[in-house]
Amino acid sequence: MNPKQIHVYGPVPSRRLGFSLGVDILPYKTCTLDCIYCQLGRTPEKTLDRKHFFPKSEILEHIQNKIQSGNRIDYITFSGSGEPTLYSGLGELIQDIKELTDIPVAVLTNSTTMPSSEVRKELMSADLVVPSLDAATQPVFEKVNRPHPDLRIEDIIQGLALFNESFPGLLWIEILLVKGINDSDEHVHALRKALDKIKPDKVQLNTVVRPPTESFARPLNFKELEHVQSQLNHNCEIVADFTPKHQTAISENLKESIFAMIRRRPVTLQDIADSMGMHKNEVIKYLNILLNENAVKTVAFENKTYYEPEENQS
Repeated sequence: MNPKQIHVYGPVPSRRLGFSLGVDILPYKTCTLDCIYCQLGRTPEKTLDRKHFFPKSEILEHIQNKIQSGNRIDYITFSGSGEPTLYSGLGELIQDIKELTDIPVAVLTNSTTMPSSEVRKELMSADLVVPSLDAATQPVFEKVNRPHPDLRIEDIIQGLALFNESFPGLLWIEILLVKGINDSDEHVHALRKALDKIKPDKVQLNTVVRPPTESFARPLNFKELEHVQSQLNHNCEIVADFTPKHQTAISENLKESIFAMIRRRPVTLQDIADSMGMHKNEVIKYLNILLNENAVKTVAFENKTYYEPEENQS
């Protein structure tokens, strides 16, 4: 199965955004980082080059078709399989979406392009920006995020602070903690100093919840996350599990829709059922077809079974 480039996926259940319509505007794994915990595998070649990767009209057509499908959409979210701010027309895309719908627009970013005044300007039209900040010192940045060699964490923190000085929307910082890598009391103190400078509306603590690139990237338990939360004290919350909401069952090609979800990130049977508004028994039928076609495989992680694309399907 070799599907054409599909720029939208879901709506998928998000622990933060309800039912989120994902928008993917990059070739697979186009990124500035090679994070040890990434659920999508290694970054073949890290880049800082911003490009107009796909036609804007093509992306907008896919978004409009999903909006008209009748599924519940709480956010239109730029995320996907790389760093969305590497798309050089992102600001125009956000403004065009605003002309199509009142659904709020979110951008999930790894923060690495925030030193650019051009990127900061383009993001001003979003309703919600969720930048990642897993490190506050260069040595930890290099251990957990394995950045492009030209990136410096102090420049990124400064860029985030400058952005939030004039951003009219909401800024939520996400910190993903990896056990023994970026969770020491000393490093958490450095993170708090960075947050004091950025002044986000909210801080969300996360940890490794899906099969990571590196097997040594292990999660913190809830008690350990609570300890970090108490140290940060910045309207900080631990990201809770998604509570399923009502979703209208979709009637489009379910097999292709399920496979499109799996191509974007590892998902559980429950993830798919919640997103599609289907009973798990019905989802299993389609998963078995994809497994028999060697389009997907199962991976066990933290006592859960995830579905991923076979390597030759990514």
